[in-house]
Amino acid sequence: MKEGKRQKQVAGLIQEEINAIFQRLGLSFINSAMISVSSVQITPDLLEARIYLSIFNATDKKSTLKKLEERHWEVKKELAARIKTQVRRIPELRYFLDDTLDQVFKMEELLNKIKQEESKNENSNNSSNLQSPPLGDGGNQ
Repeated sequence: MKEGKRQKQVAGLIQEEINAIFQRLGLSFINSAMISVSSVQITPDLLEARIYLSIFNATDKKSTLKKLEERHWEVKKELAARIKTQVRRIPELRYFLDDTLDQVFKMEELLNKIKQEESKNENSNNSSNLQSPPLGDGGNQ
């Protein structure tokens, strides 16, 4: 189902405000992990916001997410103070890990491995062609 104009507006507003709140409350860095909001999706009734987080340099992303969820009410209270004039009800916040960057890095690693294997095969084929004896009588008549 396609997102409506109002959904996109509210999602953009929440994403912008959540990023600012994370910086203000010191939630951008938890356990030396950097956290940023990659996207926000909001339900058609505007009562639930799904916040997708990118977490960098984290040894355990789930524990970092758990620490963030422990301060859930503090974040929601700040968000309510910032957007209360623009929405009727403050949406329920749900946090999810966004692992698209992890998938991109894995794909790049796989592509690099394929390139390395291809270049090894190419080099071995070229060296075997150089070492093979010439065909024919070698030009002697």
